[in-house]
Amino acid sequence: MLKTAIITGITGQDGAYLSQFLLGKNYRVIGLLRKDAEESQFGLKYLNLIDKVGLKKCDLLNLRNIERILEEIKPDEIYNLAAQSSVGVSFEKPLETINFNILSVVNLLEAIKKVNKKIKFYQASSSDMFGNIDKLPVTEKSIIHPTSPYGISKASGHWIAVNYRESYGLFACCGILFNHESYLRTPNFFVKKIIRESLEIKNGSKKELRVGNIDLRRDFGYAPDYVKAMWLMLQQNAPKDYLVCSGRSISLREIIYYVFNKLKINKNKIVIDKSFFRPNDIKNIYGSNKKAKDELKWRYNKTFFDVLDILIKEELDNS
Repeated sequence: MLKTAIITGITGQDGAYLSQFLLGKNYRVIGLLRKDAEESQFGLKYLNLIDKVGLKKCDLLNLRNIERILEEIKPDEIYNLAAQSSVGVSFEKPLETINFNILSVVNLLEAIKKVNKKIKFYQASSSDMFGNIDKLPVTEKSIIHPTSPYGISKASGHWIAVNYRESYGLFACCGILFNHESYLRTPNFFVKKIIRESLEIKNGSKKELRVGNIDLRRDFGYAPDYVKAMWLMLQQNAPKDYLVCSGRSISLREIIYYVFNKLKINKNKIVIDKSFFRPNDIKNIYGSNKKAKDELKWRYNKTFFDVLDILIKEELDNS
């Protein structure tokens, strides 16, 4: 039987790749767009999906609006990928970040509880929930201690999903994804910025690369591979939460040096700009993907240098 999935945040990187994956599984895919703003549909167009998915306007802060859409579409699964997702922006706009990232989750789960408790729900949680953790690698049982408004909002959304699962018996899963990149990332994200601006230095249109603290370490992966884990979570017999990550960290400095070496750019073009430093930042974080590999049978074997090769090539092919 043909399944129907609703994806919030469908125009983002993960929404576009998840749409592509679900269409390959013969799903009917409906994406929810913000009512109050025009959204770039570049990702859907780039993957040739714009005519293959349905798009509907929805205010995720309006419970009745969501209820009406669920009654109309009758989805089997909902993937909640909508969020203000920039850590940097969350320091500039904490109220907006916390308000949307928390209330949207409550409204979606409350709508499921009222309309059809059999709908399976995926919540996009984040590694930023953990903050400067004492013991690495991070696991599903690690202490949550966020260091940014974004991390706080994601931790709240995470526990709301857990609460609806435990209190009302909803099939609600949280995918705790670590950094994952692709060509579809917007330029405000670090890896996209580094590759784009490095290419501009290479072609002479830019003189230098200005960056903040590049001695931070993160667990980076490849977005098209990570969306499969989202789907796998909703195919299990019981709802659980899973870390989705590469299992190792790499410094931002290593990323920049690799891109510069690949493009044969002199490292004296790198300028440390303290105005880019955040008020509070995670020094080093990486997770364990053992549970996802053991229970979901999810497989991920790329190094981030493999991913950088893919991203650099794709930028060059589309320049």
